[in-house]
Amino acid sequence: MLVFILIAVFLMLMMLLSNKHYLLFSFMILLCSILPAYWRFETQPLTTQTMMFVAILVALAVIGRVPFASIPGVQAASFVIILGGISLGPELGFVTGATTALVSNMFLGQGPWTPWQMFAWGLMGLSAGFIGITKLRKSLMFMIIFAGLWGFLFGWIMDLWYALAYVSPITPKSFILAFVSSFLFDLSHAISNVVLIGLLYRSWEKLFLRLDRKYNFLPTKYNQRMD
Repeated sequence: MLVFILIAVFLMLMMLLSNKHYLLFSFMILLCSILPAYWRFETQPLTTQTMMFVAILVALAVIGRVPFASIPGVQAASFVIILGGISLGPELGFVTGATTALVSNMFLGQGPWTPWQMFAWGLMGLSAGFIGITKLRKSLMFMIIFAGLWGFLFGWIMDLWYALAYVSPITPKSFILAFVSSFLFDLSHAISNVVLIGLLYRSWEKLFLRLDRKYNFLPTKYNQRMD
């Protein structure tokens, strides 16, 4: 809870400073996103293999985002972040999502949107991590719905930043219009999530299991739930 309070404070401070110093706030949010991982390290030590797997997932998510940047709304990175959260749990899922936004924007361009993308993708990985410790992860239909909903939730978080930063004056009508105007982009994001989860979720889950049996990189308590 403290982590989310700190992130909310950083986002509000950035807004009050007219979106200046966004890169500084990005690294502050990254630091906050890593705090749960350190707490996890104290309660259940993370292996080198696990940390390497996180780095590989971030790299895959970046690779999945950058080539599709020219296609509005299509975010292959979200698929990797959801799989990362399912496999690694809430804490490392948040780290994977937040880090993906920061690293990929080094190629696509940093801006005041970066901290908000870190927060949105971090929440995506976090929520997927909570799903990963339940039996719902075994339901392909549930995962498809979950991924589709996050296509819209991600967009709504970014719409909130846009409305607070650029819509003036803020009225109920202008606020709603800011959200409605991004509907097609959010729909594209949701559709790409649904298609990728529907086609690849089972095969990637099996791949992670086979690799884990060989290299033992998944955290123990999540590994046991995957079998």
